[in-house]
Amino acid sequence: MFFLHELERTITLHPSFFGPRTKEYLSTRLLEDVEGTCNGQYYVIIVLDTFHISEGRIIPGSGYAEYTIRYRAVVCRPFKGETVDAIVNSVNPMGVFADVGPLPVFVSNHLIPAEIKWDPNATPPQYTDNRDQVIEKGTHLRIKLIGTRSDVASMFAIGSIKEDFLGSVSFNLPVA
Repeated sequence: MFFLHELERTITLHPSFFGPRTKEYLSTRLLEDVEGTCNGQYYVIIVLDTFHISEGRIIPGSGYAEYTIRYRAVVCRPFKGETVDAIVNSVNPMGVFADVGPLPVFVSNHLIPAEIKWDPNATPPQYTDNRDQVIEKGTHLRIKLIGTRSDVASMFAIGSIKEDFLGSVSFNLPVA
């Protein structure tokens, strides 16, 4: 799911930014442009460092300069069959929407165990087995990813909690 990846990006810079702090500005601009984005294959979580900034190449006729920056970043790439922890974002009769970091995941009511049923009379809306398992907004779920879909600048996944050791997870942390 999380990987350290070496990447490259070309940044075009206006002549007003040329000077002794050009490299600092390029690093700042890289962070603003790249962190938190999705390219359809993975999410860039954080840029760790830049290890090479090329010499600027002047673009003829405009005065702008192009810089190629090589950097290391932590990226998030989900895989089919992977088990992940998620937080429920919304619940409706069709299923559950949850977030695994930046990745939205939908768990259809067909991929929820049969003993956990939709309770239309509950407030807030929830799936429950009328005992100890309740799935509502804010619940932590352990989900197995069934498939992923990529668009140009976003990703989406379908998940299941219909197997052993999946579903609602409670974290019983010791009180200090």
